[in-house]
Amino acid sequence: MIKVENLTKYYGELCAVNDIGFQIHKGEILGLLGPNGAGKTTFMRMLTCYLNPSAGTIQVKDFNILDHPLAIKKMMGYLPENAPLYPDMIVYDYLRYVADIRGLDPKTKQARIDQLAATCSIREVMHQPIGELSKGYKQRVGLAQAMMGDPEILVLDEPTSGLDPNQIIEIREIIKKIGKEKTIILSTHILSEAEATCDRVVIIHKGKIVADSRIEELKQSLGKGSVIALAFRHAEFPALRGVLSQVAGVAAVEPGESADGILAVNVICNSGEDIRGPIYAAIKEQDWLLLEFSQQLRSLENVFRELTKEK
Repeated sequence: MIKVENLTKYYGELCAVNDIGFQIHKGEILGLLGPNGAGKTTFMRMLTCYLNPSAGTIQVKDFNILDHPLAIKKMMGYLPENAPLYPDMIVYDYLRYVADIRGLDPKTKQARIDQLAATCSIREVMHQPIGELSKGYKQRVGLAQAMMGDPEILVLDEPTSGLDPNQIIEIREIIKKIGKEKTIILSTHILSEAEATCDRVVIIHKGKIVADSRIEELKQSLGKGSVIALAFRHAEFPALRGVLSQVAGVAAVEPGESADGILAVNVICNSGEDIRGPIYAAIKEQDWLLLEFSQQLRSLENVFRELTKEK
């Protein structure tokens, strides 16, 4: 549905987006991840035809962002990080105003407003001034305006930024409900949000794509299936590393958080195979007191940190 090819954007000498390319499929919730300043917002502004690229292009269905920006805008709903709200307006009046801008048929306008009030759970605040709403309700009103024209594609830039944990869960559930009918591009640096909401993630670092995969595939993408946490008494790290490094499937042995005579280590596995048996067999041959033995599957946070760490 959306094809990004050799997309590049410069601000003076700063390259914010550096020759990226990928595709977004119809009906997909795509998470665009990256640290602050990675290029996520710049990409979204090009996708929504707010900025022109320095090179490359984006194709949305049969339309190119350079040649057909208006046609593409009609297919999209956009919620920037700071929702475009008027604090002095009543929520209902604001949504009617957005409906008029979108050119909705007067006969169907009220039904659409009622539908969005239900979908975004804002019925109880429809007659309150926007400026008096909580941050969570303001985001819901922002979602409603983005969806007013019933767009095929919804672009959300940091939609849960600044929300409390309960509000994050509420917005996340709304996005998942909307995602059953729309193609959604969601930018965030909150990893738990992407893991809970998105079908697939694209990770951007310093303007370049460093990963493009479904969540579960991404966790295994660096070839390290799990981490085994161990804790001992009466053990020295050099000897311990020497023994465990000989076990097939061990990629590295790293020191953990040790205290009070307890030596903690993390055994990094280089595949998805379960090698706890061979590790235990190697340990019991030694004169060490084993206090802890637990396997931890790699989280999206682990992968994200490895892909975006400074080199």
